[in-house]
Amino acid sequence: MDTQKWIDKGYDLIVDFGPKIIAAILIWIIGNWIIKMVLKGIRKAMTKANYDESLKKFLLNLITWVFKIVLILVVLGTVGIETTSFAAILAAAGLAVGLALQGSLGNFAGGVLIMIFKPFKIGDLIEAQGEVGIVKEIEIFTTKITGLSNREIIIPNGALSNGNIINYTTEGTRRVDLVFGVGYDSDIKKTKEVFSQVLASNPKVLKDPAPTIAVSELADSSINFVVRPWCTAEDYWNVYFGVTEDVKEALDAAGIEIPYPHAVEIQKEG
Repeated sequence: MDTQKWIDKGYDLIVDFGPKIIAAILIWIIGNWIIKMVLKGIRKAMTKANYDESLKKFLLNLITWVFKIVLILVVLGTVGIETTSFAAILAAAGLAVGLALQGSLGNFAGGVLIMIFKPFKIGDLIEAQGEVGIVKEIEIFTTKITGLSNREIIIPNGALSNGNIINYTTEGTRRVDLVFGVGYDSDIKKTKEVFSQVLASNPKVLKDPAPTIAVSELADSSINFVVRPWCTAEDYWNVYFGVTEDVKEALDAAGIEIPYPHAVEIQKEG
């Protein structure tokens, strides 16, 4: 009697849950195949768009986990297990993690935007967040640049992506802006010729675009000239320092005075 009762219960369970279990297994198999195909397409699209390798791996892992969780919830629902509580737990956990990692998530989002839109790349000379340096490494949460004094500077990607970025490497050339003052008794034409000779003798100064030499200001004690040569991005500081030194020597050789403050001593006879 008891044996027959258990057989009947087993039969009822098979009848009730057998189709659901079979459906759940089929959904799991087909779902995994669909996820695999979707991920394959996403991977191809990322490769075609030339996504950064670290970003590509991170996004693929994230998408895979999202798809897997959704598939598991669908399978559990097919079997007959209530999934509302699971979804509520996941939502609450996601909210808690989001609040706890608000700053980190902002940096992550900034890193994703930087890697997708590529405002700069490794090796570029950039100015951002009050720092100037060469991009050393672009990570998910931070970007590392090497400062002009060989300092490693780590900038959070959230601030970096939301601020102004000056990329000196993109165009390939840079203009060096220099200002030199000479005395009021100096001949303007002769002074310009001295500047032109200095620029022409510097092999790192580009001929095209042509440099600019002009009077910019009649100051209190000097005639100020702007001297603006062009050079490649990597030669910027060599040209800046080299031209400054050469101009001083050339002006001295030409007898053109560079004004400097004078102290006047007045003695009163007692």
